[in-house]
Amino acid sequence: MSDSESPRILIGGAEGAHISLATRMANRHGMIAGATGTGKTVTLQVLAEGFSRLGVPVFMSDVKGDLSGLAAEARPHPKIDERIQSIGIADYKAQPSPTVFWDLYGEKGHPIRTTVSEIGPLLLSNLLELNDTQTGVLYSCFRIADDNGMLLLDLKDLRSMLSWMSDNARDLQGEYGNIAAASVGAIQRRLLVLEEQGADQFLGEPALSIADLMQLDFSGNGVISVLDVTRVVSRGPRLYATFLLWLLAELFETLPEVGDPDRPKLVFFFDEAHLLFDTAPRALLEKVEQVVRLIRSKGVGVFFISQSPADIPPDVLGQLGCKIQHALRAFTPKDQKAIKIVAESFRPNPGLDTGQVITELGIGEALVSVLDEKGAPTPVERTLVRPPESRIGPLSDAERKEKMDRSPFKGRYETAIDRESAYEMLKKRAEEAAKRAEAERIAAEKTAAEEKQRKEEAREKARQSRRQSPIEAAMTSAARSIGSQLGRKLVRGILGSLLGKK
Repeated sequence: MSDSESPRILIGGAEGAHISLATRMANRHGMIAGATGTGKTVTLQVLAEGFSRLGVPVFMSDVKGDLSGLAAEARPHPKIDERIQSIGIADYKAQPSPTVFWDLYGEKGHPIRTTVSEIGPLLLSNLLELNDTQTGVLYSCFRIADDNGMLLLDLKDLRSMLSWMSDNARDLQGEYGNIAAASVGAIQRRLLVLEEQGADQFLGEPALSIADLMQLDFSGNGVISVLDVTRVVSRGPRLYATFLLWLLAELFETLPEVGDPDRPKLVFFFDEAHLLFDTAPRALLEKVEQVVRLIRSKGVGVFFISQSPADIPPDVLGQLGCKIQHALRAFTPKDQKAIKIVAESFRPNPGLDTGQVITELGIGEALVSVLDEKGAPTPVERTLVRPPESRIGPLSDAERKEKMDRSPFKGRYETAIDRESAYEMLKKRAEEAAKRAEAERIAAEKTAAEEKQRKEEAREKARQSRRQSPIEAAMTSAARSIGSQLGRKLVRGILGSLLGKK
């Protein structure tokens, strides 16, 4: 290798020639495709080992549960020896790769968490399968939380915020638009479904530090982070897709610009890539396409693994420089059409009928085209993929536990943290409001009691003023009688004087 050339990763051999990937071109991304059982997982393993040996950290999702074998050395096997001889590998050595295990549920690896705020309304609305109106309410929720200084860390924060919005919809309407109770209720129901899928274990703190995915061991090898998603994919494929898309976006936003280094800062493998795109709305697809296009300047290489290149949107597929295509089966006219499209996506090789060869490839064989040092795609070659130096197949439970006990991150993420956030703040507000209401109620009752007492006293005083003793009544009666007699006499006297009578 000359000084101007970057390190290379051996993929395999073809007719005595080695096919390798220049690490300088790895941030132009790549694809591993092929039908089930054709060797995609082993190819992924070979690339991950190659990057690790060159000091490049790797992150990959383990959908089938058999990538944990990266942490153990390969077992001797005649077929491995035969493949080594066929390709002509002189420096093959069975050895493990430095590996750290992760798991969204914290069962087969360290827990991985992030906050609701970090996920954001776009990914969360896709995860919850919301319509446009409900998505608008969710965006308002995030905006209101930001404006009020409330952190949305976990699901209970989000639920509390939505309930508060519904209760105060009239006051919020002028600034944040209509907040329909029906939309809030629909989101709340979706959150219950999400919680059943185990998302409450994924959303919270301590949040994953991106730096922990970009570690080197003491020998300078890149650490391979393996995320077990066997349960996640079976229970909620959207949760799996949302997590990986969030992680990709987080890398894009966090890492600095590095231009075109001679090797990536991190390589990211997306297994079962179709899960990322099958149900994503157009707005999300545009975001993914933008991130894939721009993240290469951050020194991140992204490899998509799927059964067919057709699973990947054309705008993303067009950005993938390294293409490794395992066998495809042409059972139906649709399959035949897909094979023709795949064959046309490679740079032609005059000595190879690409469309025909795709259907004839054996296990561990692939059609490979990479970018040369100038960034141009090489002609497609039929290639025997080299055997991995680590074990093909999963570790035993005891072996996995031993590796986890020796992990540098042991104890860092296992215990969940629940600091003050929207739920606690809104609860405190409600308690303070309840105390004020109780104080106002007591004051009102006291005022009402005092007013009632004052009125009672006034009525009693009035009754007292009207009440007379027997003596007073007799004297009053006597006075009234005397007055009447005197009055009659006076009247008679006056009338008699007027009438001239004696």
